[in-house]
Amino acid sequence: MKIYTKTGDHGQTRIIGKQIVNKDDARVNAYGTVDELNSWVGYIISTLSSKTTVLTEELTEIQQLLFDAGTDLATPKDDERHHFIFDHEGKATAFLEQKIDAYTEKVPAVKKFILPGGSQTAAQLHVARTVTRRAERLIVSLQSQNPINQDVLVFINRLSDYFFAAARYANMLDGQTDVSYRNSKPVFK
Repeated sequence: MKIYTKTGDHGQTRIIGKQIVNKDDARVNAYGTVDELNSWVGYIISTLSSKTTVLTEELTEIQQLLFDAGTDLATPKDDERHHFIFDHEGKATAFLEQKIDAYTEKVPAVKKFILPGGSQTAAQLHVARTVTRRAERLIVSLQSQNPINQDVLVFINRLSDYFFAAARYANMLDGQTDVSYRNSKPVFK
């Protein structure tokens, strides 16, 4: 089986359901950015420090969930052969919220904006957070043009919060201190 289709030679791609769209289509931008994020999470897992390997299992689960989310974003709502598969019971979002709450309790309270960085793991998690925010913006653009599985948008929104909390936790595990933005007034109460 050949992995190339040559459809891309003309700036197009085939989405789930065999429909051909341009590669700059809102749907392709949305699921492509989710795919980019998934690859970034894989990279983070490959570079975890001995102190942050405790994040491996949950980051791997997030990769699984991102693949499901990308599948839903690549699926037109009216495609009869493919129904949305992403978590309609909210378990994925609840999983993230539980982790966010747990990590927030373990780190010092944050009252000001912090600079993204610290340990290598924390810095990478902050990059994942910003890629997640970009994916979220693209998903919002997509939903203004086509119906989507709303559970994906909620999950992606919460995922950026997860990456923020996980980055702060990784800094704590690696013995790094978050650095506050010097011109920040208190914003978190």
